[in-house]
Amino acid sequence: MITKKRKKVIVAMSGGVDSSVSAWLLKKKKYQVEGLFMKNWEEDDTEKYCNSKQDLDDTILVCKKLNIHLHKINFSAEYWDLVFKNFLNEYKKGNTPNPDILCNKEIKFKIFFDYCITELKADYIATGHYARIKKINQKFILLKGLDISKDQSYFLYTLNENKLKRILFPIGYLKKVQVRKIAQKIFLNVAYKKDSTGICFIGPRKMKSFLNLYISKKKGNITDVSGKIMGTHDGIFYYTLGQRKGLGIGGIYGKNNDPWYVVEKKIETNTLIVEQGLHNEYLLSIGVIVNNINWVNTKKIYFPFYCSIKTRYSQKDIFCIVENIDFSSIKVLFVKPSLAITPGQSAVFYISKICIGGGIINSRLPLLKI
Repeated sequence: MITKKRKKVIVAMSGGVDSSVSAWLLKKKKYQVEGLFMKNWEEDDTEKYCNSKQDLDDTILVCKKLNIHLHKINFSAEYWDLVFKNFLNEYKKGNTPNPDILCNKEIKFKIFFDYCITELKADYIATGHYARIKKINQKFILLKGLDISKDQSYFLYTLNENKLKRILFPIGYLKKVQVRKIAQKIFLNVAYKKDSTGICFIGPRKMKSFLNLYISKKKGNITDVSGKIMGTHDGIFYYTLGQRKGLGIGGIYGKNNDPWYVVEKKIETNTLIVEQGLHNEYLLSIGVIVNNINWVNTKKIYFPFYCSIKTRYSQKDIFCIVENIDFSSIKVLFVKPSLAITPGQSAVFYISKICIGGGIINSRLPLLKI
């Protein structure tokens, strides 16, 4: 009797509950499951913010519990060259980048993906992302996770069909509460472990102090929209559009005693511009210009078209119309003005639950120009 060879899958193990339950679910489905722990950050590893040793210890215990082999590898040099340098360069330009998206593109679904498929001879790789993949009409489609409050498709728009057919997202059809219940039921040591936060592989940080380790301070003026000097800042790169805290001008009350918000960053003059009130018109945008576009399923897009867009994670979908500019840029016009659009962040497009692609916000189209 000929027995069918079990498909081999390598799970990206982080020491968290999501990747741990993903490994258990795949083993339950009779895959040949192995884990791989990536170390991707060397700096300040003894600090509480980046305790990869604890994550590795947790992963080792999970793999022993599940009786699966664990591989270990260090991609720190690749992370520095492909992700972190870009992260710093974008901040220096005055943008607010999203390193998690670049980390997924360059590390998890490129370096890690290629290593598992080529070196470890895996049929698939798997991660603990809250997203889904479906095969529809011979195409592999990327969908939002069933748990909309945890959906991570926003971070995955750089994928394509060739990658999707070799990727598994085992918890994409579950809600977070179900994942934790499974971990508790099978007595995993990470069942009650807090979710990871902060920069991908680096952890939670006080961003101003962290950036100051790599980027020199450059003092400049804080002005209101009329040009009146309100105070000074230590560096434009510390701030993002819509930011309220850390401006140091809270004692200047002006109209209605409303708090001040960053509404513009003038790189050429090193000036931070503020206005009062979260919903002031200077913070509103009628659209965005998006570069570095990736379409998940096809390069043949017919413009213009209607869809919905997220300009930051956890944002409610905004209805919009998408127009072509050139090969690498598109113009997006919102049905209603949107608040605090931030250059450097990603704009991700959806048709219903399907993630069709995305790109990097190059500039916003403000409702009112300063």
